[in-house]
Amino acid sequence: MKGLDFAGRALLADLASTLLFLSLYELTHNIAVAVGAGIALALAQIGWKLARRCRIDALQWVSLFLVISSGAATLITRDPRFVMLKPTVIYLLVGLTMMRRGWMLRYMSERAMSFVPDLAYGFGYVWAGMMFFSAALNLVLALTLDLVAWGTLMSIWGAASKIGLFFLQYGIMRFVGHRRYLAGQSAMLTA
Repeated sequence: MKGLDFAGRALLADLASTLLFLSLYELTHNIAVAVGAGIALALAQIGWKLARRCRIDALQWVSLFLVISSGAATLITRDPRFVMLKPTVIYLLVGLTMMRRGWMLRYMSERAMSFVPDLAYGFGYVWAGMMFFSAALNLVLALTLDLVAWGTLMSIWGAASKIGLFFLQYGIMRFVGHRRYLAGQSAMLTA
């Protein structure tokens, strides 16, 4: 559960500027205020990490660049779709990162690694596939829906898909791991 909490906080931090943008735009209907606040928050997050001498991952720098560039494009054109398209790029980058074989192994317990390491590799690719699907879904919704409808649907999809896949993976790995454990015990008794 500690890993899930850590991942959830990291995801929330990554989405904070977009969520602030959506909230302020919904409240004020002022695109300049919403974009300005989103950019300011993204800069403050990086500044806070730099001040604390924390390591800043490459994806966080990319996210900052995307926040500033999509925000600037939105301000220049007065079209919020540039901000709405930012998650597509993030999902693609995360999906590409998840295509690396074995990325999920660091999240696995020693016990799980002794019974279901093959599933950890497989689910790593399933997660990557979900990220690519999410990128495509965001692209379609950003180009066809208004800002509020897009924000609502992508927020629901983002949370539900990740929570759903997490519990599906956990259930399958636990079931298969238990079956393999019992099979190993049975083999020891018959030997």
